[in-house]
Amino acid sequence: QVQLVESGGGLVQAGNSLRLTCAASGRTISTYGMGWFRQAPGKEREFVAAIGWSGDNLYYADSVKGRFTISRDNAKKTVALQMNSLKPEDTAVYYCAAALAPVAPVSPGLCNYWGQGTQVTVSS
Repeated sequence: QVQLVESGGGLVQAGNSLRLTCAASGRTISTYGMGWFRQAPGKEREFVAAIGWSGDNLYYADSVKGRFTISRDNAKKTVALQMNSLKPEDTAVYYCAAALAPVAPVSPGLCNYWGQGTQVTVSS
């Protein structure tokens, strides 16, 4: 089993930055693909960013490409999402997820473990 805990969410003004961190406990995540997803009120959970086990394969949703950066530290069992130039449409609950497969999970159906989520609110 893997437990995932997100942190770093909050309220920021448009144009500012936030850094989300996902801390894993339990089994090692060094061979797992990791991803970030988000869900806004009344909308389905959507893919944001994903990273393969080695950190070499990175994928981003078109809506965040060039603004968000995903990274991982397998020794510390953490995954981060650096979010720059935030927009009001980025407002959502952000979830960290882990996939048992080593590839980057680009859809919720590929993930086996989920964190509880952290709220990000961007004001205009």
